[in-house]
Amino acid sequence: MATLTLPTSIQPRSPQGNFANEPFINFKNSENARSMQNALELVGTKLGLEYDLVIGGHHLKTAGKIRSLNPSKPVQVVGIHQKAGAEHAEQAMQAAFDAFELWSRTDVQTRTSLLLGAAEIIRERKFEFCAWLTYEVGKNWAEADADVGETIDFLEFYAREALRLAAAATPIQLSGERNELLYIPLGVGAVIPPWNFPFAIMAGMTAASIVTGNTVILKPSSDSPTIAAKFVEVLEEVGMPGGVVNFCPGSGATFGNAIVEHPKTRFIAFTGSKAVGLEIHERAAKTQPGQIWIKRTILEMGGKNSIVVCADAELDDAVEGVVASAFGFSGQKCSACSRAIIEAPIYDAFVERLRERVAQLTVSDPIVNPSMGPVVNKAALDSILGYIEMGKKEGRLIAGGNAGETTEGGYFLEPTVFADVAPDAVIAQEEIFGPVLAVIKVESFTEGIKVANNTEYGLTGAVYTEDREQLDYARREYHVGNLYFNRKCTGAMVGAHPFGGFNMSGTDSKAGGPDYLLLFTQAKSVAEKL
Repeated sequence: MATLTLPTSIQPRSPQGNFANEPFINFKNSENARSMQNALELVGTKLGLEYDLVIGGHHLKTAGKIRSLNPSKPVQVVGIHQKAGAEHAEQAMQAAFDAFELWSRTDVQTRTSLLLGAAEIIRERKFEFCAWLTYEVGKNWAEADADVGETIDFLEFYAREALRLAAAATPIQLSGERNELLYIPLGVGAVIPPWNFPFAIMAGMTAASIVTGNTVILKPSSDSPTIAAKFVEVLEEVGMPGGVVNFCPGSGATFGNAIVEHPKTRFIAFTGSKAVGLEIHERAAKTQPGQIWIKRTILEMGGKNSIVVCADAELDDAVEGVVASAFGFSGQKCSACSRAIIEAPIYDAFVERLRERVAQLTVSDPIVNPSMGPVVNKAALDSILGYIEMGKKEGRLIAGGNAGETTEGGYFLEPTVFADVAPDAVIAQEEIFGPVLAVIKVESFTEGIKVANNTEYGLTGAVYTEDREQLDYARREYHVGNLYFNRKCTGAMVGAHPFGGFNMSGTDSKAGGPDYLLLFTQAKSVAEKL
């Protein structure tokens, strides 16, 4: 039987008004710029600290360590973390399983209060969390702000959604009966977030799990464990009981696999590469001795996203949308545009304006807030450079193509564009996850949509056209989970753009949408004869 006791420190909170997205920070405002600079200086004094595993509310150390490095200055250690191994899997599972006994029976108002309290703290310390993201994964100020703002949005949105779900009712009430529909928690879940949105996606998957009454084993990416540790600190500050979220950085091949395969694991929420997502799905599908349920996988696995630009499009708007989508956060977004599909009548003009616009981008340490910072690590840099060499054989290089020169070994890459790329070229088919864009010429709009659909992915896409019939055609035929018209294909907003993709992009889980919390629950129908 669980020994978990709910602390009185979870203060009752109710959502204030209807959900609204957290506003972006205007860094052109001198006061905001000064606040960000101050936060960077403050966080700079905290780099290199050591963080513990947190299992069942207890802080533990291990012999093995994970060092999170600043990708702009890899000699600079952002945080030192304990490395959970397979031997910690049972300990973490038992702590989470014990905590589930009481947390699953805790009223929804208490669970939502935890999320709302965390949102308050993060909002109050927004610049500080932005600074952590700048140091740990190389986000410039605007990209860091978007990540922190989305974190707040997920906490606020899922709190409201949990209350709505708790008030669910059957579509009809039979005469002579009392009919109920209850959405109850699943159990212990493994949350395995990516490094590219290490705050928002990590916190969003964790928040969705715990607000619905589940408990969690959180295994952050080894490239970004510090921001996850900071989030767990916030949860502890607002009164999270021990065992509800167990913080366990570790190797995917050892600790991660052990948790995925554990017979008591009820679900796995994962965001990352296709290869790892499919491996998790396969491991989770194999029933283990003593397992009494089918494990649920909630997977978001990336994309090969296209923006189709029609002959009637407003050219400058289209160029701006492609550049923002392709090179924001150095193209390290599963939603990033990596293919621009351009109708022949405007192709040459588009390519020239694209080349001119890309030349205006700046690449350097995000502490000074350039357009682009580094890619995340040496392995990513080498992989992207390999694709660039392939692109030189498959297309015409019109911009970039080189690694940046730094005195401190940062992983910088120029924004790179290849024109005249065939739809079936390697750089037009494989996810590169870096600042590389392939430009493809098509003879018609319908051919453009056909090319846009010719990959194994189906995450995001966009169309630039003023033709209503073409927009309606794309609405029917462009097969992606998130489709945008006359705007960039990145920057999904919680509530407005439920996010998740088709095919090898994942299970179309639609994070930030009205269906998402259902994935972390099971429905129980209760009928009582009166």
